[in-house]
Amino acid sequence: MTDPTPPSPYVLAEAPAELLLETERLVLRPIEDGDVVSMAVYRGDPEVCRYLPFPPQSPDDIRARIGHIFGSTTLAGERGGVAVAVVRRDDGALIGDLVLFHLDPAHGSAEIGWVISPAASGHGYATEAVRALLDAAFGVFGLRRVVARIDAENTASARLAERVGMRLEAHLVENEWFAGRWGDELDYAILAREWRA
Repeated sequence: MTDPTPPSPYVLAEAPAELLLETERLVLRPIEDGDVVSMAVYRGDPEVCRYLPFPPQSPDDIRARIGHIFGSTTLAGERGGVAVAVVRRDDGALIGDLVLFHLDPAHGSAEIGWVISPAASGHGYATEAVRALLDAAFGVFGLRRVVARIDAENTASARLAERVGMRLEAHLVENEWFAGRWGDELDYAILAREWRA
């Protein structure tokens, strides 16, 4: 018989004073206001936003949506989250951005999301960046579980989730009115112990 008593509330690791994630080819650092003009180049592209939960964005739209977490290194708080710019080492180009935000503080879970410039696709940068942020999610922030919610027609993002070891947990059929249609959602997840393995 299992113990019906739930565990005590999950406690996150203390937020780092600074956040800088480095891989072989990339640097991930907190987004700054000066990044939004570069971000608007790809976030303003209708094809990039085709499966994202927002229409093409201007710099002001980006600030309105995620500006409250620019420079943040904490997942704590009602609107806590971390947004990182993905910068290519060899030329310093900002080629995408990733977010990690708390879904359920009591259970140590968060959601990860990514937007990568089409100009940088096909080189494995997205996989490298997402792996780095997942490393931080579990190793720096002490999360127990990370999820990704993906439009079912976004096969590139679904493949990315699978490449980094996330498992498909649910296929929600016509769960949301999205981009002028009823859209399906794929829910992927990975646990800290699975990531470490």
